[in-house]
Amino acid sequence: MSPMKDPSPMNICLLSYRSNPHCGGQGVYLKNISRALKDLGHNVEVISGPPDPRLDEDIPLHHLWGLDLYNPEDPFRVPTLKELSHPINLMEWLGVSTMGFPEPFTFGLRAYNYLKTRLRTYDIVHDNQSLSYGIWALNKRIPTIATIHHPITVDRKIAIRSVASPLKKLKAWRWHSFIGMQKRVSRTLPGIITVSKSAQQDISRDFRIPEDKFTIVPNGINTKLFYPIDHIEREKNRIIVTNSADTPLKGLIFLFRAVAELDKIQDISLTVVGEPKKDGDIVELILKLGIGHRVNFTGRIDHREFVQQYARAAVAVVPSVYEGFGLPAGEAMACGVPVISTTGGALPEVVGDAGILVQPANSAALAGAIRELLNNPSRARKLGMAGYRRVQKHFTWEKAAEKTVAAYREAINGHRRI
Repeated sequence: MSPMKDPSPMNICLLSYRSNPHCGGQGVYLKNISRALKDLGHNVEVISGPPDPRLDEDIPLHHLWGLDLYNPEDPFRVPTLKELSHPINLMEWLGVSTMGFPEPFTFGLRAYNYLKTRLRTYDIVHDNQSLSYGIWALNKRIPTIATIHHPITVDRKIAIRSVASPLKKLKAWRWHSFIGMQKRVSRTLPGIITVSKSAQQDISRDFRIPEDKFTIVPNGINTKLFYPIDHIEREKNRIIVTNSADTPLKGLIFLFRAVAELDKIQDISLTVVGEPKKDGDIVELILKLGIGHRVNFTGRIDHREFVQQYARAAVAVVPSVYEGFGLPAGEAMACGVPVISTTGGALPEVVGDAGILVQPANSAALAGAIRELLNNPSRARKLGMAGYRRVQKHFTWEKAAEKTVAAYREAINGHRRI
């Protein structure tokens, strides 16, 4: 039987350097793809950096904590001399101390050191976008592929463009200095999984990787966690947005400006799922626009409360300047909430014709679309139903896992030929 068609269970090692399942797509991806691969009958083990990815209990997890200098309970702490006596810890601390983001690099080194005597345990290693030199070294010894959710070059470009100060531009460039490593390592791997056609094209261009090295595997939406709640009535003029990352890429500033415009003509409220950075730009903008009475941050909430927030919302907005996939759009659609989204990156591939699409970084367009849906409940209901059906048909983790396994087998087959 061809290795591509082999139905036998595989031994899979998933690597993820930062995997918070409540904040950011990489953690959501790790939790759900590990579950779906396990449900297909494969043996899955996960090696993760901080924080705890909260995997299901039947999926073995090995922690590689490192210094965890981004822990919100003790950010940028000063390590002990004993900790700094380890070379990788020292490199991590020096990187952070000079305004860099060394975690992908140092996690990959720790993963290599952990795995180098355990490689016979696995058929394949799957890296979740660390793209460290440690991953390059692993690929020399075992079939290794990586998922790239979107090119971080886009984050860097938007971050630099969003600030005026030359010093802040330099800081943004320095923080993203790991990109050079990721470009070099990704070009050496036998295959890359990405989550949309848009991401494939952008990564191919920015990382100089041929498009035929990619497998497009759209993310799934966990419909056991995100679903309509019929007995909760939608509240008139209530808008919802998720704030998974308080960064320029997510476009919150454009939504707040849209709310400020709507506040002049309509009684509205905006619920932001998440919390802003203390004394950050978002808080300053809300005060400047005078919309504090319109905006409510939920703070961290569990999935049950999250779904109830969606159930009460009249409209969900995804204002991102760019998304490699756009989980917030899919999650809102799974809950039957009518969606307004920008056309940034892959969002049109997720939303399709089941929502309203507007140009990114355009607060006037957002305001117009929000007003249109809030004042047209019949159209809003139709879009909510269309979004729900679209998720059920196209975006399941079972389908994602099946396509991922096919990519694994192709990588293993190619490694055997070498």
